[in-house]
Amino acid sequence: MPDFVNPQITDAITQTNVKILGEAPGMAMGMLYQSTAQALGNAAHNAATAQQNANTILQATTTQGVALMYGVDTAAEAVLYSIDHRFEEAMNIFNANPAR
Repeated sequence: MPDFVNPQITDAITQTNVKILGEAPGMAMGMLYQSTAQALGNAAHNAATAQQNANTILQATTTQGVALMYGVDTAAEAVLYSIDHRFEEAMNIFNANPAR
């Protein structure tokens, strides 16, 4: 039995192979561009997330610094009140007993 293949079949296979080989470079470049676009998108997303986290930390640091400044002011007023109060007591004792 001879091996006979219909010329239409061989022509169809040849055309398919030529089509695949012709499209391969374009498909490869398309996949490269798609991968690059995905990587750049991920990088932009990571940068935005990092910036949001940095802003959160900076806001918390600023809030804590302001609270610390208000706390120092309150503590300073408390110390001044205490010193002033002790000075008045000492003056009252001194004025009550000037002969000492």
